[in-house]
Amino acid sequence: MKEGGPQAARELLDGARRVAVLTGAGMSAESGVPTFRDAQTGLWSQFDAVQLASPEGFRADPALVWRWYAWRREMVAKAAPNEGHRALARAQAEGRFESLHVVTQNVDGLHQRAGSADVIELHGNIVRSRCLAECGVAYAQPQDLPSGEPPRCPACGDWLRPDVVWFGELLDPDSLRAAEETCAGADVLLVVGTSGLVYPAAALPTAARRAGVRVIIVNPHLSEIDPAAHLVVRGTAARVLPALLGGEPESPAR
Repeated sequence: MKEGGPQAARELLDGARRVAVLTGAGMSAESGVPTFRDAQTGLWSQFDAVQLASPEGFRADPALVWRWYAWRREMVAKAAPNEGHRALARAQAEGRFESLHVVTQNVDGLHQRAGSADVIELHGNIVRSRCLAECGVAYAQPQDLPSGEPPRCPACGDWLRPDVVWFGELLDPDSLRAAEETCAGADVLLVVGTSGLVYPAAALPTAARRAGVRVIIVNPHLSEIDPAAHLVVRGTAARVLPALLGGEPESPAR
């Protein structure tokens, strides 16, 4: 692993036909979307993670959990894709590479709102809801979701729950398999804004490197997966990705 700038990363990207991108919470930080832990402020600081994001916590107090996610959905709705999201979508739309696929741990849907297609969502999407009993009924739009007590599934009568992966739950096997194949089948894997602490997503860069993929990490901070990288670029998504993929980065905050 070595550190370098956008030029060094562009050199690794030169000649790449297939590019995979794995994004984490840092990808959306510049859009004003807090991490799960950072969102536990004010009223929500008195509750632990299991109360707010587990099947057990939901069944114990469905209204509490539903209000927590309604509050977070409001924050996501007010956020906008940043220049990093837009740079990825633009590179995909313009055919900068033979293929460019995004795998994300984020649940905010900002990649899709920026224009990225076929995004693999490892942890679900906060604006969707699905039946707690897994009967297949789902709501896809925020306007369908009341902010008070969760609605009942019209098919079976159980609660509807946020369509995200909670503590103690496994990732959707099809999404995980698609992510593994996408990352290991790329020429270059860009890993953007992830701490490398959440598994199994954190294992994807190491597995990709073992498969012969060139790994570039973009992160302003040290991460647990830095040793898996061929190159680490210190910087944020909104500043670095436009420089790597074309377009103008945002001006520094004043």
